[in-house]
Amino acid sequence: MILNIRVRPNAKQNKVGGEIAGRLIVLVQAPAIDGKANEAVAKVLADHFEVRARDVKVLRGETNRDKTVEILGI
Repeated sequence: MILNIRVRPNAKQNKVGGEIAGRLIVLVQAPAIDGKANEAVAKVLADHFEVRARDVKVLRGETNRDKTVEILGI
């Protein structure tokens, strides 16, 4: 499954919810420094969709808040 998401780093909690401009919103507590937010996004999406974190891959937007991710195994 391929999803378009909007990441909000430095949030109070890790969670998936809401939608803005056709993108799923993913809130993560990690800062957007040195790929920490991308790692947190993978973990949050993996928990939400009940897959392994390594099955979540960022296809586009590695350094952007708007990302395209692929979730394998769904």
